[in-house]
Amino acid sequence: MKIIHLLDHSLPLHSGYTFRSRNILLCQLRQGLRPVAVTSPKHEAAWSGEWRPKEEFDGIAYHRSGPVSGRVPVWAEIRLMARSQTKVREVAREESPAVIHAHSPVLNAFPALRIGRERRVPVVYEIRAFWEDAAVDHGTHREWGLRYRLTRALETRACRRADAVVTICEGLRSDLVSRGIPSEKITVVPNAVDPEELRPVPRDPALRARWGVGEADFVIGFIGSFYHYEGLDLLLHALAYLKEGRGDNDSRFTIHDSRAPRALLIGGGQEDERLRALAQDLGVADRVVFAGRIPHAEVPAAYAACDALVLPRKSIRLTELVTPLKPLEAMALNTPVIASDVGGHKELVRDGETGLLFPAGDPAALADRILALARSPDLANRLRENGRRWVTAERTWKRNGEIYREVYGKTLGR
Repeated sequence: MKIIHLLDHSLPLHSGYTFRSRNILLCQLRQGLRPVAVTSPKHEAAWSGEWRPKEEFDGIAYHRSGPVSGRVPVWAEIRLMARSQTKVREVAREESPAVIHAHSPVLNAFPALRIGRERRVPVVYEIRAFWEDAAVDHGTHREWGLRYRLTRALETRACRRADAVVTICEGLRSDLVSRGIPSEKITVVPNAVDPEELRPVPRDPALRARWGVGEADFVIGFIGSFYHYEGLDLLLHALAYLKEGRGDNDSRFTIHDSRAPRALLIGGGQEDERLRALAQDLGVADRVVFAGRIPHAEVPAAYAACDALVLPRKSIRLTELVTPLKPLEAMALNTPVIASDVGGHKELVRDGETGLLFPAGDPAALADRILALARSPDLANRLRENGRRWVTAERTWKRNGEIYREVYGKTLGR
């Protein structure tokens, strides 16, 4: 069974989106399906090198729609969809797919729906996030403004017209049901890991030394993009709490404690400069390491360098509805998780069992969770064992591949 996947962008670009896309196609290939990828013109817009009309990764073909020019609002989006539609039509003639599977944003849904109707094949639309909510945090949309409401209306219309809808979590599914999309039409295919690829590795003292982190330090890490909603400023305020010994001094570190926590921030993004300035203002710059971006192959070693992964996301619609991948990666790699109690985290982390939760927006509560973990090796070991056991049982791409087969089978049956 051939499946055409219309993606926003893909490998060789690196992002959470591209890695989920890669895993979707691989798990389907291992299930005996025959996935083929088409990327929208946004792939070329994000790619700085020379682009090729067709590439291959992991034995799977990726067809490129090619770039489009122009940045006039609405007209630019229309041209982008037209180019994607032309490429999907071309690939569909070559491949004769049984199903066309479009992945968010909604600009991919309508080209897929048009070609699906032309060829009389079912269309699956997969939503990984409501992009209008992400745009609010990035400052490109105003919440419930005209563009926000237009994007939301288009998303709802695409879901009504699609033969089946996939979301990555219950938060997104519930929101769609509240808009009138039938619950039986929606299937959750969650973020997942491949336990064979994400195996725990021994800690490398040389790597910690490269980042200026001592063996005695308790390292709280973050790996990813520095967006405002990630709440990294909250982590810096928590470090300030720990440094100053506010509250009960017996229950907090001081800056002279040999196990005083250091924050290891791996990645980069729009908040980078602001976070560096904030670390200086709070007097914790000497306790924060900005390690920059690292190759994907170094990710397991980076997790091993951390005593805990901290995810202090702020409470906004995006974080309440969408589950991130990072907690699952950390659990698979035996790294304890400390996360804010936004909805997206609560779907993945059981407080005190597979990780620790704290009230979103509360730096003092975050400081207490860091302290509790640092001073209790037994707690850390329990979280490691429970986290890896849960993620390898409940959140694997092998299991997701079986779910996709069921979705396609039901869609073709209808």
